[in-house]
Amino acid sequence: MFKNANDHEYDDIINLPNPTSKTHLRMPLYNRAAQFSPFAALTGHEAAVKEEARLTEEKKELGEDEIARLNEKLNVIIKNIGTEKMVTITYFVPDDRKSGGSYVSCSGIVKRIDEYEHTIVLTDQTVIPIAQISRIEGEMFVN
Repeated sequence: MFKNANDHEYDDIINLPNPTSKTHLRMPLYNRAAQFSPFAALTGHEAAVKEEARLTEEKKELGEDEIARLNEKLNVIIKNIGTEKMVTITYFVPDDRKSGGSYVSCSGIVKRIDEYEHTIVLTDQTVIPIAQISRIEGEMFVN
C-alpha cells in the first residue's frame, strides 16, 4: 500500500506522553550517557606497545682484570670511610618488567660497606649492590 506524502507513519504516537514507571526511578543522565560511551576493546594496548618499545641494555660481564681492579677500589674505599671523599659508582639496575636493564651512575660519599648484604651504602641512603657495579671513580683513586 502506497502512502501519501502528507501521511506520516507515526502520527498516532508521536505526541503521546513519555511513559514513566511508578516502581522504578529514572536513571540519572550520567549513567544513561555511560551506556553509549565507546567500548574500549583494546584497553591497555597502548601501554603494552610503549612497554615493548622501551629499550633496555644487557648486563656486560666483567673480565677477571676488571673485577680485580674493582676489588682494589673497594678496599681503598673501605680504608677511606669517614674521610668524606666523593665517589661515582656506575652499576646495573635490572628491569622489573623485561630482560635487561639500565646502567646508572650515582655520586656520593660512602657511609659503609655492608659485607653481609654485599652492598655499598652512601650517606644519602642510596644502596648499591656490589655484584652489579661496573665502574668506580673518585678523587681517592688518583695517584
